[in-house]
Order: sequence, then C-alpha cells, then structure tokens
Amino acid sequence: MSSSLTAASPLQDWLTHLETTHPKKIDLGLERITTVAQRLGVHTLPCVTITVGGTNGKGSTCAMLEAILVAAGYKVGLYTSPHLIDFNERIRVNGNIVDDTQIVQQFARIEAARADVSLSYFEFATLAALLTFTDAKVDAAILEVGLGGRLDAVNMLDADCAVVTSIDLDHMQWLGDTRDQIALEKAHIFRANCPAICADPVPPQTLIDHAQAIGADLWLFGRDFNYSGDRQQWAYGGRDKRRPGLAYPALRGANQLLNASAALAVIEALHPRLAVPQQAIRIGLAQVSLPGRMQILPGSPMVVLDVAHNPHAAAVLAQNLDNMPFYPYTHAVVGMFKDKNIEATLQKLADKVDHWYCADIDGPRAAPGKELAQIVENLTASRPADEVVTTAVFNDPVQAFKAAQNQAAENDRILVFGSFHTVGPILRELGRKAH
Repeated sequence: MSSSLTAASPLQDWLTHLETTHPKKIDLGLERITTVAQRLGVHTLPCVTITVGGTNGKGSTCAMLEAILVAAGYKVGLYTSPHLIDFNERIRVNGNIVDDTQIVQQFARIEAARADVSLSYFEFATLAALLTFTDAKVDAAILEVGLGGRLDAVNMLDADCAVVTSIDLDHMQWLGDTRDQIALEKAHIFRANCPAICADPVPPQTLIDHAQAIGADLWLFGRDFNYSGDRQQWAYGGRDKRRPGLAYPALRGANQLLNASAALAVIEALHPRLAVPQQAIRIGLAQVSLPGRMQILPGSPMVVLDVAHNPHAAAVLAQNLDNMPFYPYTHAVVGMFKDKNIEATLQKLADKVDHWYCADIDGPRAAPGKELAQIVENLTASRPADEVVTTAVFNDPVQAFKAAQNQAAENDRILVFGSFHTVGPILRELGRKAH
C-alpha cells in the first residue's frame, strides 16, 4: 500500500487506490474484515444493529427504517451500497451524508490497523461506516448487505434483527443459480434467538429450514405480519401490533407496501428496545426518499429513473409503468453489466418501450451497448409491423439520455434503467444530488 496516502489526502485519491489495491473487486469472506475490525474495536457495535439483505427492496426498506427512527428521535447510522453519484452516500448519520474529511480519517485508521491484511474496497467502506457510527455514538445502525449474506462483510456483525426483503435470481456466479441456493446464502444473516424477518411472500424452504435450525425467531410475511390497503390508506398487521390508517409511503412503486411492512415488523420486533410512537411512523413514511428507485423528475417530457437490473426488479418496474397515465411513446436509456440476466430483464420491458438508447457503462463487467441493442432487436422482432421499435447505441448513458431528450416529444416519457452506473451519471448531469 502506498504510504503517501494520509488522513490529509483527498478522498478521490484514496478511492482510486482502493479500487486497485486488492487483487479481486469482489472477494467474499469474513476472515480479513473480522481480523481488522477486532484490531479497531468495531467487531461489535454498542447500539441496536439491523442488517438488511435481499435481492430487491433492500435500499427502500433501509431508507424507511432510517426515516422512521430519526423521526422517533433516535440517532441513526445507515450504511448502504452501491452509491449513485458520490461515495459519501454510502455512510449517513441522521440522514446526513458524512463528509470527505471524516471518511478519509477513517480510511487512515483502517490503513494503520490492517498491517499485512489486504482489504477490498467494500471491506474498507464497511469498516469506515462502523468507525463513523461508533464515533457518532448512534442509537441504531442499519446495515445493508452488499452481496448475498453469508460471506458479505456486513455479516461479520451479529445483528439484533435481520431482514431478507426478497429472493430472486441475481449474482448467480457467487450465490448459486436457484432461489433455494440464494435464499440459503441470504438466510445466514439471521441469528439465534433474534428476530429474523422475511418479506418475500413465497420464501424458499431453505430459508425457513435454516432459521429453524439455528433457533432464529422467524417472522414470515403473511403469517406473522402483513398489510392491507385501499386507495386512500393502508394498515399494518403484526404479531401483537396493528397500525391502521397509514398514509402511503413517499416512495413510489408496487412493492413499497411490502418493504414498508417489513420495516414496521422490525419496529415491532425490536420493541421495547426501540420505542417508536405512531406519529414517528407517519412522519418517517411521509418523508422518506430514495433516489433512483422509481424516481420521477417533474417537467416535460417526464423522466423516470430506476436502478432495476434483474428480472424481478424489471417486472416491478413494468407494473409501475403500466400504473402511470398514458404516454404516446416511451424512450428507454439502458446500460447493464454482463453478469446480469440481460435478456430476461429486458424482456420484462420489451413491450413497454418504443425507442431504445443502449449505452456503454463504466466498469470491466459492463455489457457493450451494441450487445444490448442486439438483444432488444431479437426481443422485439415479433412486434406488429405498425409498431416501429428503434434501437441506437451510445458511448455512455449521458450521451444516450441527451439523444432521448432530443427525440422525445413533450408528452412522451423517458425511462432510465439497468444499473446504478446508468442512473448515477444522468442524475449528476442533471445537477441533482443523490440526497
């Protein structure tokens, strides 16, 4: 490791270094991070710890929990990944992104403590978050699993409550290629005698079996908690707690009541350690925001941003698009990684889009825009002759977005999806902060 980096070095210099210093970009395992965490004294946290895993819905569930607990007057740390625009988005205290100075100071501490242990970018980020939360003396830490569960750096900690939001096929080269295998990897964030909340309506048996084998207190959606709703309001029903007359969460989309009910199951399961009044739940759900998840930008043409990058998320996105008013034409800017199930993901949206703008994105795992265009052409070849579908290829998402803006009429809509690496650059170009 370069000794020239110090607590006074710019954050960007550190990040550039962390991206290249460890031999593997994704290197799952708990041994390295546990060793360094013990040296730093952050292998356990002196606060209530909530771990959130799942294929889709993790970010929304974390954001709702954070908003509700902050509204209840607690000091809350939130660690999420990946980021849309700036690395700092990954670490928040009471809804505020930590600044460069704080992160660089933590990186310097980790660097001094790690000695001969090589750490990945994600492990450095995780340790920086844990140090930040310890320094800030937070009452609760919400930690989003990066990938899977069993071997994810976040799983080094024994959470007081763990959530699995949904289980679907993604990251299959690391987690397995069936829902049963993936569910078992995710279930490893559960702990004995602690609430283990699963919001997937049809959880694989492997998750249930693992929870029972270790003696976790398993909360299943539909059995231990659920929701009901009409056009005006919704209600949460838990084991002992019912919360009627709730306003819909500020986050848009078909799955948000599932995520909200998971968040409220956490609140119920952790009572009385974290006492949360009904008013805090109302305020939290009303104020929660999460960029890049069914995010609609006002103006004409309308712009919809969604980081959906797997078939399950794309199916939800398709449903959300169907629930919107009529738009004569939909223009889609898409960029994806080649380790995703590209064809199945694009298929979910193939009949919703008239004009495709396929972009190259940053990173060694990026699928070329030309490849995406070819898949789109194959998927839409059977559309009726009077439904003209166009595809075009661009060097980057911003270029693709500008072309879509030029082509789209005032009453059309522009959809941006496929990756954080597609949505992030466009948000930056539009001059919008991620929070």
